[in-house]
Amino acid sequence: MAVPSWLERLRAAGKTALVQDGKRKIHYLFEDGKEMAEEYDMKTGQLMSRKWREKNTLGGSGKWQVEVGDPTSPLLGALESELITESSSNPVFMRKDTLSSFQWRIRNLPYPKEVYSVSVEKEQRCCVIRTTNKKYYKKFTIPDLDRYHLPLDAAALSFTYANNTLIITYQKPKEILAAEEQLQKELKKIKTANSGDGDCKTQ
Repeated sequence: MAVPSWLERLRAAGKTALVQDGKRKIHYLFEDGKEMAEEYDMKTGQLMSRKWREKNTLGGSGKWQVEVGDPTSPLLGALESELITESSSNPVFMRKDTLSSFQWRIRNLPYPKEVYSVSVEKEQRCCVIRTTNKKYYKKFTIPDLDRYHLPLDAAALSFTYANNTLIITYQKPKEILAAEEQLQKELKKIKTANSGDGDCKTQ
């Protein structure tokens, strides 16, 4: 069964944990040198953000790539976000999960709800947003399903529209819910440093 392989990678990774501002921050260092940083809400266990970083061609640390959470997060550095300021009227695509579903929000979409359609492209392993007025088109993948080698299910996908924001929801399959529950138990075992303690403590 392929499901444990990603969980095994997480278990094998070097992990440090820090509790700060009501969030549990976990940093993973994988054998291949990739890094992943996650933030969870301490009260709910909800994933707030997930970022990835790889070594660049010269062996130095590359830039963080946001998978979940606000792409303009202060974690990316105030200067960097100031340099890359997009027009405030451009659509902003971001992922914000709930405990039971993967969720994406696209802000600044002024068209009525009936214009949008969201579908699953099983062969390409992605979801596609289209508009009948041809004003917006977006393909996106669900990396979590790829990591667990799970198929995309059109029945799990839905969307709603309010306040110029398209909200797309994909219900998490039971395999991912079970794996996330196991992972949460493991993360709670890691010794955590409080923000005043200086360095994070490793597992």
